Amino acid sequence: MSGEVFFKMSGSGNDFVFLDGRWTSPEGWTPDRIRRVCDRRNGVGGDGLVLLAPGSTSGRVRFRYFNSDGSRGAMCGNAALCATRLSVLLELAPPDAVELETEAGVVYSRCVPGSDERAELELPDVRETRTPAVELGPGEQRIGFALVGVPHLVVLVDTIESVNLPERGRALRFHPAVAPDGANVNFVSRTDAGWAMRTYERGVEAETLACGTGAVACTTLLGGWGEAGVPLDMKTRSGRLLSVSGRLDVGGGLASPTLSGEGRLAFKGVLGPGL
Repeated sequence: MSGEVFFKMSGSGNDFVFLDGRWTSPEGWTPDRIRRVCDRRNGVGGDGLVLLAPGSTSGRVRFRYFNSDGSRGAMCGNAALCATRLSVLLELAPPDAVELETEAGVVYSRCVPGSDERAELELPDVRETRTPAVELGPGEQRIGFALVGVPHLVVLVDTIESVNLPERGRALRFHPAVAPDGANVNFVSRTDAGWAMRTYERGVEAETLACGTGAVACTTLLGGWGEAGVPLDMKTRSGRLLSVSGRLDVGGGLASPTLSGEGRLAFKGVLGPGL
């Protein structure tokens, strides 16, 4: 209810409203209420909402993620980076060994030593990759699919600046090749400064400034296509870098992937009436 304390976190510009699950119940967070809180004009504003609570055993943290449209999400890389930092601030876990219980499985993470903002995740192997039956559009070179906790399409383009992201991103997000759940859509290209990406995110239904699992999907498919190796730094739309490492498999996929990026506390506040 109103009066609850919240934490606004930023993961490379991918922003979230966090709540301490020891003091609020998931049952109190209906899709309508989540949409109101995530509304950027009338609420706090965010790409998603996360509840953190003690996990099934000591040292584990329960991670419940909701998209800004109120739908459940199994996993979100940048939200998990933020959750790692906030779990330590809330004394739910030690900084060098955070275990997040997500809908996509347990994610092991830690705060990066010597940094007040960065965290690192150990993710499950990326094994499910394929070439979907999607016709290439203008300026598109290749399209691939990878499951990184959540589904992703990766589109290698001549230049990400020329992409009509709202139109093409939405079309691919709902493409029959990724039915019935749809997918996040990541456009990626090589620039003079390295690799850069833009993401149309399902559940937000718009471009977000960064996507952690999308960076892992891009790295996996670029590696499988012979376009890039690992480790790989990916420039997000916010200008911040997400770093991915691991071991590329000969037949495609990425073994022992890790994702490193920002998990920054922007501010702490109290929900007002109506939120």
